[in-house]
Amino acid sequence: MSDASQILLPHGFRFAAATAGLKQSGRADFALIVAGQPASAAAAFTANRVSAAPLQIDKEHLRATGGKVRVVAINAGNANCAAGPAGLEAARATCAAAARSLGCRPEEVFPSSTGVIGVPLPAEKLIAALPGMAASLGAEIDHFHRAAQAILTTDTVEKTAFARLRIAGPGASSQEVRIAAFCKGAGMIYPQLTPHATMLVYILTDAVIEPAVLGGYLRQAIEVSFNRISVDGDTSTNDTVLLLASGAAGAVVGEGCTEFAAALTQVCTSLARQVVADGEGVTHVVELHIEGAVNDAEALQIARSIAHSPLVKTAWAGCDPNWGRLAAAIGYSGAQVDPDRIDIWFGELRICRDGCRAAEFDKDAAHAYLKQPEFSITIQLHQGAGSCVFWTTDLTTEYVHINADYST
Repeated sequence: MSDASQILLPHGFRFAAATAGLKQSGRADFALIVAGQPASAAAAFTANRVSAAPLQIDKEHLRATGGKVRVVAINAGNANCAAGPAGLEAARATCAAAARSLGCRPEEVFPSSTGVIGVPLPAEKLIAALPGMAASLGAEIDHFHRAAQAILTTDTVEKTAFARLRIAGPGASSQEVRIAAFCKGAGMIYPQLTPHATMLVYILTDAVIEPAVLGGYLRQAIEVSFNRISVDGDTSTNDTVLLLASGAAGAVVGEGCTEFAAALTQVCTSLARQVVADGEGVTHVVELHIEGAVNDAEALQIARSIAHSPLVKTAWAGCDPNWGRLAAAIGYSGAQVDPDRIDIWFGELRICRDGCRAAEFDKDAAHAYLKQPEFSITIQLHQGAGSCVFWTTDLTTEYVHINADYST
């Protein structure tokens, strides 16, 4: 959690949280984000073809409103996925009730859910909580944090990120724009987000941005942040990233604003790295640098191959400098590689040169380096100018325990 004294939230949004009774723990499990006026919206959703009911409703509503959202209603403790027509009915009933309580159209409500798949969503519990939540809405940082905490499932910490920038105005003037975001995610993390447990991300700004322009900024930021992480290689049925612009600051952001793009990317990257760091059972966070690939797409292909290898990830869990597992994952990635030109470093330690163990390889030093909770691995392929940075984790027995017992 950030220092509240240093945080200035975007204008035009209020927040509320409540305990609706979905979480077995009895903790808060229902959150609202409410815009004072219909906010411009852009969203990206999971590529998983088994998609949760709220995502289907979200797409319908964004089309119906031309990309405008007044209310975001997020429940934890139940994914509302694989529940058939009843799941869609529960999502629609929640939207209708939120619209009545908050004075908007049902199509202006954006529902989200996270939790166990295949269990009917008791929408009546959410509906019963809405009047009290409407009465408790607030724009203070405490309201924001309570909403951020209410959406957590197996997460161990709240995840937030903030940015402030100035946008040039008429003449020599400039106007401040704020960005604030919160998200959840610790397991079932390998987002493949397309415009084209689960990761849910909500990013808010008070800039004036049209929905189509907003979507361009979101796609650009996602590609180098949320689409560059993996905890376990599983793509959730509920992954959602939503970006809202209230326009309350009055600062107009059009296409090609490098300052806004950089600030948004900074916020998304911070959240993405927080998700990885809080991965289920994680003891090591690994930053992969893939360099010299044929192109960026193949660099990403190799990074994903490494990040999804149980042999590689369990080696990291044991701080075992078994670089041969990396070489194997590179080789079966499907990318173009020359085995005799692969170079590997653990941090500054040269491990592999020209596809073979480097003469200076120091097993004890490498083992000690991998004991750090965070470390980097660089792989140079000497095939072209393609590169990427990717964040992933080890795979531990604690991860197995968490997911073996998740629904029981």
